[in-house]
Amino acid sequence: MSATVTDLPDELDRRGERRTNVQSVNRRGAALIARFVRAHPMPMIVSVLGAVLFAASAVGSTVAIGSVTDTVITPAFRQGAGTLTSGTVWAGVGLIVMVGFVRGMSIVVRRYFAAMLEARMQATLRRGVVDKYLTAPLSFHHSRPTGELLAHADADVSGTTMVIKPLPFSIGVIALVVFALVSLIEVDWAFTVIALGLFPMLTLLNKVYARRAEVPSALVQQRTGDVSAVAHESFDGALVVKTLGIEQAESERFALASDRLRSQRLVVGGLRASFEPVLDLLPNLGTIVLFVVGAWRIDSGAVTPGDLVQAASLFSILAFPMRILGFFFEELPRAVVSVDRVDAVLATPDSPGGTPGVAPPSATAALGVEFEDVWFRYEDVDVLRGVSFCVEPGETVALVGSTGSGKSTINHLIVRLLDAQQGSIRIGGVPVADLDPTAVADLVSLVFQESFLFAASVRDNVLIGVDDKSSDDAHLAAVAETARVQRFVDRLPGGWDTVLGERGVTLSGGQRQRVALARALMRRPRILLLDDATSAVDPTIEAEILSGLRGDDTSLLIVAHRLSTILLADRVVFLEDGVIAGAGPHEDLLALPGYAALVHAYEIAPEDEGCDHE
Repeated sequence: MSATVTDLPDELDRRGERRTNVQSVNRRGAALIARFVRAHPMPMIVSVLGAVLFAASAVGSTVAIGSVTDTVITPAFRQGAGTLTSGTVWAGVGLIVMVGFVRGMSIVVRRYFAAMLEARMQATLRRGVVDKYLTAPLSFHHSRPTGELLAHADADVSGTTMVIKPLPFSIGVIALVVFALVSLIEVDWAFTVIALGLFPMLTLLNKVYARRAEVPSALVQQRTGDVSAVAHESFDGALVVKTLGIEQAESERFALASDRLRSQRLVVGGLRASFEPVLDLLPNLGTIVLFVVGAWRIDSGAVTPGDLVQAASLFSILAFPMRILGFFFEELPRAVVSVDRVDAVLATPDSPGGTPGVAPPSATAALGVEFEDVWFRYEDVDVLRGVSFCVEPGETVALVGSTGSGKSTINHLIVRLLDAQQGSIRIGGVPVADLDPTAVADLVSLVFQESFLFAASVRDNVLIGVDDKSSDDAHLAAVAETARVQRFVDRLPGGWDTVLGERGVTLSGGQRQRVALARALMRRPRILLLDDATSAVDPTIEAEILSGLRGDDTSLLIVAHRLSTILLADRVVFLEDGVIAGAGPHEDLLALPGYAALVHAYEIAPEDEGCDHE
């Protein structure tokens, strides 16, 4: 269980994914909005237009109410209802209904296109994050727990786009304020002064909240990743948890992560709880002041009752939009923190590509592999030191060595999961470093000991990566026979169409390894790397498989932990502590004490322990 619940300082997270004190939240928020517009301009523009139309119609409704007050309601009180004509009444009703209809349609337009913008932006960011996961070097994945990667693709992307829903309305609120001020100026200067005193207070309140909420919001996102990491490890390692009897310890570890997340969310919730009442109170205080000043202005004859009703209506319709603007500023700190975390992923360099213009070697026959003075270091440890050896085209070579001697690293270097710091690796005479990883994948297939299968049918698992899945039945049949897959597929309920469980848990270990081998063979590799890929297969079946793989079409490099596997190889390369201690036929290497001791250990080990017997 590698993931731990982090306790981070306020200013930094563990990978520099936040940039506090570099830009203000509002400035970074403006950059985020510009990013939304550049990515998906149409829904953003239409949604904002809907919000502006709402602002215009909202102010228009107050004008209509004020007009109806002066032309219909006030005369009715002063002169009696009998003095009003039906045309005047219906004109007032029609004006209010028309403005209300326009206002309602503007809401529909704004909400629909804001939802479209949010959905599209989430899809864009998630595709970008997942694409980066697929193209990032292996070191990126080794340095991050799976739960954190899931949090980036889920919670952080959602957090980034949470500001989209209130964003168009918030921009519309700015238009509403402008329209309202123009309307108030036309009504009375005193009403305008009250409004001008209210808006700066709201703006200052939002800025104070944004500054105080940034760090707590960042910690909420980080602690969400911690919870995801612990949960993923507990679920993924369920077998280990149960066999060790540590369910209670894992439950307590998850509870600790959850409690820290809950506590941090309560901090943010407390900030919001103190912010929202003040946000609601200010417009209401403004309305009270407006009525006091308005009564004085009516008494002096400066304004009409309709003017006061219009101004009061403006203040009342400003209260809720101002709250929406508050929602926007509430979400802004979380959004800028989330986008910082997403951008940290997107800024990760891709795996190195190839040299332009370098053509891959011909794939018409088996290819050779050459290592020349190759050095590779994991952090501060030299795993390979001056490694030089070759695999001739069509040859079968066994890599033998104790755990940690560098065998798997050699395979990873050949397929460019890793790149050597020094020396040269060539495939068919062409340096691997000059080849694009995709070109390498077309020539070389690597099969691991831990065979990952997808929750799909057996057929789909074998055909993954094959361009034309419908025209290669003959090759599929040949591959199934070589990998000895057909014999157990025939016993499955749906044959080749049987859907496997997640990670292929419905198959035994040896069956999963054979499906993975068949998947590699479907690509017609010219070099096949087996990293202990048949360790769970019965030795007799393994011998049949390896014998079927030998030929002029494929070169084999096998990481071997069985004497029977070693004896099938043409030559053996013996590794000790990252150095080649010997290379040649098995019989010749027995003169080396280290090799002889290792082979003796293989010889006395029960070769069929944990294997399939079919």
